[in-house]
Order: sequence, then structure tokens, then C-alpha cells
Amino acid sequence: MRRTLPLRTIALLLVCCLLAACSVESLLPVPTARTEATTAPDSAPPAAAADNTNTLQARPKIVNAALLRYAADFTPSLPAYTVPADGSGVVNWERSYLSDEYKSALVNNLFVVAPGYSREFFERYEQNRYNREPNFVTVDSMMHTYHLYFSYLMKTTEREHLAGKLTELAKTMLENTQAQCYTLSSTEWARAAQRNLAFFAVGVKLLDPLYSVPASVSETVSYEVDRINDAAGIDISALTGAYEDYSQYKVRGYYTDSSELQAYFKAMMWFGRMNFAQADESLDRSALLMTLAVGGEAESLWGQIYSVTAFFAGASDDYSYYEYRQLAERAYGKLPTMGELMGNSEAWQTFHSLTGALPAPKINSVSADDKDGDANSQNKGFRFMGQRFTLDEAIFERLTYDDIGEDPAGNRRMLPMALDVPAALGSDLALTILESQGAADYAGYREAMNKLRADRSLTDETGWSQSLYAGWLNTLQPLLTVKGAGYPSFMQGQLWATHSLESYCGSFTELKHDTVLYAKQMMAEMGGGELPEVDDRGYVEPEPAVYVSLSSLVEQTAQGLSSFGLLSTADAVNLNRLKELAAKLAVISEKELRGELPTDEEFELIRGYGGTLEHFWEDTVRGLDNPEGFLDSALFPAAIVTDVATDPNGSVLELGTGNPSVIYVVVPVDGVLRICSGTVFSFYEFTQPLNERLTDTEWRQAMGIELTNAGRYVDTPPISQPSWTVSYRKE
Repeated sequence: MRRTLPLRTIALLLVCCLLAACSVESLLPVPTARTEATTAPDSAPPAAAADNTNTLQARPKIVNAALLRYAADFTPSLPAYTVPADGSGVVNWERSYLSDEYKSALVNNLFVVAPGYSREFFERYEQNRYNREPNFVTVDSMMHTYHLYFSYLMKTTEREHLAGKLTELAKTMLENTQAQCYTLSSTEWARAAQRNLAFFAVGVKLLDPLYSVPASVSETVSYEVDRINDAAGIDISALTGAYEDYSQYKVRGYYTDSSELQAYFKAMMWFGRMNFAQADESLDRSALLMTLAVGGEAESLWGQIYSVTAFFAGASDDYSYYEYRQLAERAYGKLPTMGELMGNSEAWQTFHSLTGALPAPKINSVSADDKDGDANSQNKGFRFMGQRFTLDEAIFERLTYDDIGEDPAGNRRMLPMALDVPAALGSDLALTILESQGAADYAGYREAMNKLRADRSLTDETGWSQSLYAGWLNTLQPLLTVKGAGYPSFMQGQLWATHSLESYCGSFTELKHDTVLYAKQMMAEMGGGELPEVDDRGYVEPEPAVYVSLSSLVEQTAQGLSSFGLLSTADAVNLNRLKELAAKLAVISEKELRGELPTDEEFELIRGYGGTLEHFWEDTVRGLDNPEGFLDSALFPAAIVTDVATDPNGSVLELGTGNPSVIYVVVPVDGVLRICSGTVFSFYEFTQPLNERLTDTEWRQAMGIELTNAGRYVDTPPISQPSWTVSYRKE
């Protein structure tokens, strides 16, 4: 049997590895998304650790935010240009074979977006190379490629490493809890211990269906497992007596790919969502017992799982082992034994008071009813492997009921909109669109939005450095800047800025899709032959700050996974290639914005961009997803869907992407205008019944991208794109 290194040894090794990595500047403290005051009165709970002394498992810090200053340090200097009505002066005007409607849009706006029928981003670029048409390399296509690698690496890590560790952890915790039950029988702690036995038995049963459940908790376990597998909606939990949204357990995202990943998804969702509410003294006893059961091998396994998932998705928004262990040590003087628990009511009351003094989590994820009292008190408690704090969900939380009030007609904003995120992070255009669609009609919306936009913590470098998730969101920030004089004429003004919002939302959708298991979801309160010589030199969408930031993010991804020992040689090579590609695109972008001509080698990179993307795509779909090795974009399309917010009255907000759209842009190359084309996101936003959260397959079938179970394609997709995306699109 392989011997697992002690947790402290693992942490020390990680520290040594990370200090040697030049771009990983420091380490994050342990498992908490909260950074309260560093000093507290004796009656208050301890603040988050300010150093690494008490870390359970060190993890890399993602350093990305400083790159946003790059945009401010660079001044574009291109002269303005226009296209005559007849297209004269555009070298490939006639050879483009575009319709009069498209050409009119190019004359008026210098770009237009058209429906795409390819399943993946690289296909249009490969078609352009074959037809000798100039490529337009887009931010969308690069961010999509990072999404492919992010999801591939997460899936590989979960399947090959975390799933087995989670099973081992669940079984170890079950054994430790059984020992507690035996010792604490016939005491005031017996009920809490028995509850924990059922809790871990559910987790083990989800991971190992053949597991024989202890008879004393078999009824509770069967009840919970049945509801988890049905994933029908909100019901009372037999374990806690509180409402639980069982629709959250519907397996979605890439977790549908295998039975092992499906089991991991359900168990991790169970361990992340089930709340041992502090306000209920019996549940708080369960939380303390669970904390005391995390010892020895269990502590090592818990730390390993938490640290790796936190590196991807961020720190927990909920209180867990780390925080409750500190409180237990304060209340009892040290971690108490089972014998020291019994009869020590004074220490218990001290512990219970300390947990009661903890601030509420920033994101509400419980099905709280207005009539049940304060939702914060229902949400505050202990989660065994709490779901993660994300900036966007915190924004959603503060812009929905009951953080904001009703509109004049008495309607409540139970679900947010994707544009809430860029609006809160500084996009005036996103805010204007939201207000035009009625967001400001809700009492308190403007005030809440103004507070968010004034909150410096939202754009503080510390917040952006918490995880790959935060780094990804940070990389998109330059897209929110409205481009002015000196940028290519097609980028200047509101129309391109609106298109950039769709790019932002499309990549944001892929981010939410890839982290659907871990990121805590806000819940509102209930209520042929030789070709002639042609000039096919292309163009890169000049967003150098995005490419520089993406290059750094890819490097951080590789360094972090390598420090955990979770990066294969092949994946390291590919990530390095992606990092270098992003860096090269940044250099080309700078040249374009200065009016300099890229080198022949750089033009060749643009020309062969589709083949480069196809290589990355092939490597991420080969192997785990496709053991037979047959590669076809129809089998692995780009379109995905994910739910991001829940209205417990019966609906969820879904974000989706469809087939990549095609963008045509008039750009200046070597003093001559030409039409270049590339691929961009097609973004969708809609509501769906709570008990019908969509999987990728269901979404693709509904949109006519995949064959239905009846063997046909849907002719008329039921969902249209948001109205704000129409201004630059032509059907």
C-alpha cells in the first residue's frame, strides 16, 4: 500500500516548490474567503490566518491583477479610416462574396457578426486558410481555448486523483464517526453523532453504490439518496430538517461523461451544500463532532482535496474544519477528546457562542423563506467541504431580492442578469443596457449598484489573486473598456463595446460551466486546383492587455498544478505552447496599434491559427472523452449551458453558448484595407424551471446542434439571443 505523506510535510514541500517559481509571488492562507479584522475581542471568533503558520495545505497564489495596468501604459496611435459605399479600397471586397446586407453593415460599422454553422472555433480559421482568406484572430477564440484546457485539466485531476481521495476521505470519516457514536451513546451528544453517521453514509453510498449502510441510519440515507438521484426540486431534508434544493444534484457540465464523475459530482455537492446551521444547537453539536473527526489521515485527505479545488475555484464561502477547529481550541483549551466533551456544558456553550459570533457567509445558498426569519441565520453554519466564494455570485446576491426591493408593480427581482457582473465592475454600457431593460425600476437597485461600483475590494489585487477562477475573470476586464481614438476604427464606439460585452459574457458562461460543482450559487429568498496568389495576411483583435493577462494565467495554471504533482509532461508542453501563443498575440497587437507591420513569421502564425487551435482542441478531447480516438467536432461541439442562480419559487437562470458565430471586420494591413473573418461567442441567457436544469446534451439537442433521442435535429431552436446583441448581428 502506498503511504500518504503527512499533511504538514506536503504543505512544506509545496511551499518550497512554490517559492522557487518566479511568477508565483506568495501563498494564500487557508480555507476562508473572509478577511475580517486581524484583532478581535475575546468574545469574537478568530480572524483568518495572516500567515502560513497554521495552514492545512499550501496552495499557489494567482497573480494577475497588476497586468490590468498594461492597458493604461500603452497608447494606440492608428489613424481613422472609413469604407466607401462601393467598397473601393478594400482589396478583397468582391472576392468576399458577402451579401449586400453584410457589405452595408461593413460600410456603416466596419464589422458585422453572422450566424455560424461550424461546431468549433478552429473550423472557420481552417476554412479561411484553405480558401486563402485573411484570418481575424479573436479574444473569444483564445479564451475558449483556455476553457478547453481548464475543463480538461479539472476533469483529469478529479477523475485520476480527487475522486479516489474523496471516497477514501468519506469512508475514513464514516469510521471515525462510528467510533464517536459508540463512545457518545446515551449522552446529550448521541443525536448529533448519529446525524453525522447518516451524513457520511450518504456520501459513501453516492460514491460506492454497493456500500452497505448501517441499519441505524438506513432510512435517512435512503431518503436522501433517493432525492439526490431524483434531483426533482426543493424538499425537506431528513438529515437536517431544513429545506434543500435537490435539483442542484442533477449532474451537468462535463460530469455527465462517466459514472465515476457523476458519483463524484453528487457526493461533492452533498458535502458542499448540506448546512449544519449554527442557530440549531443540535446541528452545531454535529459540526463540532465532525470537526473533531477530521484527524490523522482524514485531515491529510481533506486538506489535499480542499487545496487543489480551491486553486481552481477559490476559497470556501462557508465555515468548515479550519475555522471550527480554532473555535474548539479556544473554547476547550485544546481539541477535546470524546470524554472531555461529555458533561462540560460550560465549554460547549462557549463554543456555541463563538460560532454564533461568526459573520454570515457572503452568498446565500439555502432555500430560506421570508416567513422563516433572517436568511443569514439560516445560511450560517458548518459545511464539510463548503462551496466557493466567487465575486460574480456576491454581485448577484446584492442585486436581487431581498437585498433590493420591489418595482412599482410589486414584482421582485428574484434572478440576476449576466450583465450585472460587468456593470458592477465598471462597465457603463452594461449598466445602461440593464437600466433600459427595467433593472433600475426595482427599489434600491441603483443604490446597491452604486455601492458595488464604489467597493474597491471588488477590484483589489488580493481578490483577483485567489484562484484560477478569479484570474480568468480578471483576464476579461480589459474588454469592458470602451475604445477611443488611436484604436482601429472598427473598435471605436458603442457598437464594438457591445460586442465586447458578448465576448465577456460568452467566456463568463464557460467559466461558470467549468466550475458549476464548486462555485456557490446564490439563491434569492423564497418569495482543389492551384490557387491564384492573393494577399491573405490577417489581423489580431488588438487587445494586448487580455493576451498578456491570459499568458500569465496559463503560466500560473501550469505552475500550480505542477506544484501539486498533477501536471503531465504532455500537458505541461501544451500549456507552455498556449502561454507563448498568447504572448505572441500580445506583441502582434502592440504592433497593430502602433501602425507597425508584423513580420512574415507573425503573419504566418495568424494564417495557421486554425491548425494551432485544432491541435489544442484535439488534445483536450482525446483520451478521457474519446477512448476510440475518433475526433469530430460534431461529437465535441463548443456549445455549453450552465445555471448560475436560483429562484426557489421555481426557476433558475441559465447561460449558454451556441455554435461559434462568424465575425467579419474591415482592418488595415500594410496600408491597405481588407475584410478578415474569425469566430466569436454566441451568448444566450434565459430562465428554466428549477427542476429542469439543463445538461449540455439537452441544450445542444434543443438548439439543433446535436441529434435528439429520436435521431433528428431540431429545426427551430426555442431560445433567442438577448436583444442587446442584435445591433451588430445579421441573419
